[in-house]
Amino acid sequence: MLRVVKGDLTPEELAALVAVVAARNAAAAHAAARTEPKVRSQWGHPARMARAPHRVGPDLWRRSAFGG
Repeated sequence: MLRVVKGDLTPEELAALVAVVAARNAAAAHAAARTEPKVRSQWGHPARMARAPHRVGPDLWRRSAFGG
């Protein structure tokens, strides 16, 4: 809502004022729409559900508990 509280505007001046305010609001809305998308967390990515392949070697069953 736009309200002129002081002064005596002609219809042309009021139209110009409304056009400037509308253009500024449209530019701000357009700039907000162009923001970069948020980076999605990889926590729930389906590729994380696939486990690592089993490693073969001497004594690896013991070290597997420690992520080694």
